[in-house]
Amino acid sequence: MPTILLIRHGHVEGIKPERFRGRADLPLTSRGLAEAQAIADRIASNWRPLKIYTSPMRRCIQTGDAIATACQVQVQILDQLSDIDYGAWQSRSYEEIKQVDPQRFAAWFASPHLVRFPNGESLEDLVTRSANALRLILDRHPHDTIVAVGHDSLNRALLLQLLDQPLSAYWRIAQDPCCINEIELIGEGIRVLRINDTCHLDELRT
Repeated sequence: MPTILLIRHGHVEGIKPERFRGRADLPLTSRGLAEAQAIADRIASNWRPLKIYTSPMRRCIQTGDAIATACQVQVQILDQLSDIDYGAWQSRSYEEIKQVDPQRFAAWFASPHLVRFPNGESLEDLVTRSANALRLILDRHPHDTIVAVGHDSLNRALLLQLLDQPLSAYWRIAQDPCCINEIELIGEGIRVLRINDTCHLDELRT
């Protein structure tokens, strides 16, 4: 039976204070690199993935490379795993957008399923893209354990579909840097075994 380990990349600049990072090709910080090594060690100790797929963003590639090295498997970039396109909001801070586009900013947190970013994507676009990524992975690996390294937004969109939840519930799912979400497919059924699991990062928090 196939198992998907859906991972968020490690820490980058722009998480706090918050920015709309999206397609900005940010590298992992020193903290992010330590998180990537911690999650790599945990996956290597507890699972036997056949392959790693990552978003084309550098932060995901670095995280995926750490996991691939620890597990001694190949890593492949998958464009459909890329972060949401924030369009005109790209790389701008929350405070800045709150001032220049207050109505849409408020709507993003109150009713995210109704928002399209100026010159960018909507959650519906992201849902379609993330579903296509999952289908592609499952078609290629119907019986394997696979790691997919994505982003906060992409992971939420995919988990909402797997949990049969509406897009309006987007903010109800947490996705911390280098978290693990474990998804198991049994026949026609889907089981989400863990969400936002970060126990492997406990030592980095002390």
